Amino acid sequence: MAAAARLRVTREPAGMYALTFGGFVAFGVYLPLYLKALYGLTVADAAARTAGFVVLATLARPVGGWLSDRLGGERVLCWVLAAVFACAIVVSFAPGMPLATAGFLALAAALGLGNGAVFAILGRAVPATSVGSATGVVGAAGGLGGFLPPIVMGLIYQATGSYAIGLMLLAAMAFGAFVYCWAVLRPAARLRTSDPRTSET
Repeated sequence: MAAAARLRVTREPAGMYALTFGGFVAFGVYLPLYLKALYGLTVADAAARTAGFVVLATLARPVGGWLSDRLGGERVLCWVLAAVFACAIVVSFAPGMPLATAGFLALAAALGLGNGAVFAILGRAVPATSVGSATGVVGAAGGLGGFLPPIVMGLIYQATGSYAIGLMLLAAMAFGAFVYCWAVLRPAARLRTSDPRTSET
């Protein structure tokens, strides 16, 4: 496990999974409170909309893996992170319910696609002898990624009375991850394709 965690090709997907799966878990927990506070929805209505978010993200996950098999996981992940950035910006302004619904559903689809893309990258990059350990490390990172954002959102809301700052932080993280994925992960994937030994570092 420790050896797998030291691999760069484990740490990078772990960071991306903390954002994609962590975001999925965080919204599954916090979205009902957000919808009730900003849009005045009933508990039942907020829960139903959150269920739609969770179902869509879950169904998008295998699609993300399928697309990654055809287009490359790094490329799919880049577009996913760009979509997360854009959607987080849109919903941070608390638009009308139709636009907010579209924004959150697009965000759900993007996070689900990203989950599938991360594991497609992991399966190709990690040495065969470390796949199980690396998967455990990445999964743990996703769990931690879902644990922290609701706490941060709650603290920000208590301090400012606004959810916008928390959503802007998500947008900033997604943009930073997009830049890293575009500038580092894509070239590294091409290098591994030409020289598989680089996955050992």
